[in-house]
Amino acid sequence: MSKAIPAVVRKHYLSAPQPHQSTMLEMRKRILELIPNAEEVVSYGMPAFKVDGVIVAGLLANKKHVGYYPFSGGILHLFPKELAKLTTTKSAIHVPVDKPLSKTLIKKLIKARITQN
Repeated sequence: MSKAIPAVVRKHYLSAPQPHQSTMLEMRKRILELIPNAEEVVSYGMPAFKVDGVIVAGLLANKKHVGYYPFSGGILHLFPKELAKLTTTKSAIHVPVDKPLSKTLIKKLIKARITQN
């Protein structure tokens, strides 16, 4: 059973157009399967996931992609092979609007972020 989306976060998902919204909600599901006790918050205007007081992931609908943000500029360079087919910046992955990140990749990104702290 899926965890209820907190009201403060829900509006951010609902304001995203399709297929962005479906992709974001699928990635939310995958994130919560990996870190079920994460606190869902809004940070920098996006749904985000906090573990032990540290934000470890954020999702944001952009015009042509869904942004996945590890909330650290020191994470993405650790995964050149896994991210080779995706567009990235120093602090974001541009996820295709209709193709969520795999649970395996999300797990690696979150583990690296948690280890960083």
